[in-house]
Amino acid sequence: MVPFTVSAIFTETRLDGWIAVLLVVAAALYLYGVHRLRARGDQWPLSRTLLFVVAGLGSIAVVTVSGLHAYDTTLLSVHMVQHMVLSMVAPIFLALGAPVTLALRVLHGAPRRRLLAVVHSRVAKVLTFPLVAYALFVANPFALYFTGLYRLTLENEFAHEVVHAHFILTGCLFFWPLIGLDPLPGRWPYPGRALLMVLSVPFHTVLGLTIMQSTTLLGGDYYPSLGLSWADPWTDQEIAGGILWAGGELVSITMLGVLVMQWFKQSEREARRIDRELDRQEAAEAARAAAAGDAAAR
Repeated sequence: MVPFTVSAIFTETRLDGWIAVLLVVAAALYLYGVHRLRARGDQWPLSRTLLFVVAGLGSIAVVTVSGLHAYDTTLLSVHMVQHMVLSMVAPIFLALGAPVTLALRVLHGAPRRRLLAVVHSRVAKVLTFPLVAYALFVANPFALYFTGLYRLTLENEFAHEVVHAHFILTGCLFFWPLIGLDPLPGRWPYPGRALLMVLSVPFHTVLGLTIMQSTTLLGGDYYPSLGLSWADPWTDQEIAGGILWAGGELVSITMLGVLVMQWFKQSEREARRIDRELDRQEAAEAARAAAAGDAAAR
């Protein structure tokens, strides 16, 4: 295999995989839902569409359909970029795109009831419970990289693709209840969500440093067996650990900022709601006082 370069991201792009098909289908369904809303005179924020289709699905495409995919079993550092995007970047944008809310506004009758049943099912309540989602999000990478499972994903294409889907799923389960706009059961208040985000920072630091300082190669002798004269497996593993460490902290800090902004906006909305309620009460009191004064005058 030729050395990895930036140009390879474009020259090695392939559009014949099942992931490419799923991305196209997901984008088409989302855009069709937006079209249905607008056709009947309803509005849907353009920002949500861009977040879901361009940023969310687009970031998945960048690391699974582009030339990065051609090197994800050749360089651990490339795989780690995939890991970060699929588990931490794409799920954030997908959650902010609010696809469930869009579907609930478009669907009617039995399809809408079935979707609501799924969203409020016992399985959904358990998987989206923040502590369960956090445990899955934190524990899974350790189980993947420090067992024989990682070697299997390098040698078995189906297992490799399953891991990609698993990254996306666990990322969505973690981030959707924290910052997502969709109606999910058992959502924690903002202080609890911020705490979970803070607790995720040490996890990335520990995992990244462990990979960087490991005295054994992830995947055993798989990477040396490739015989690449242009890549040193040990150096590449150090780079991969650094990507996970720095990237994880960057995303976590950014997400804390997003949570604080959402918290602030919710507080503003609640304050306005309380003000409106107080205004209504004052108006009602004034009306009652006026009515009492009129009655007394008679």
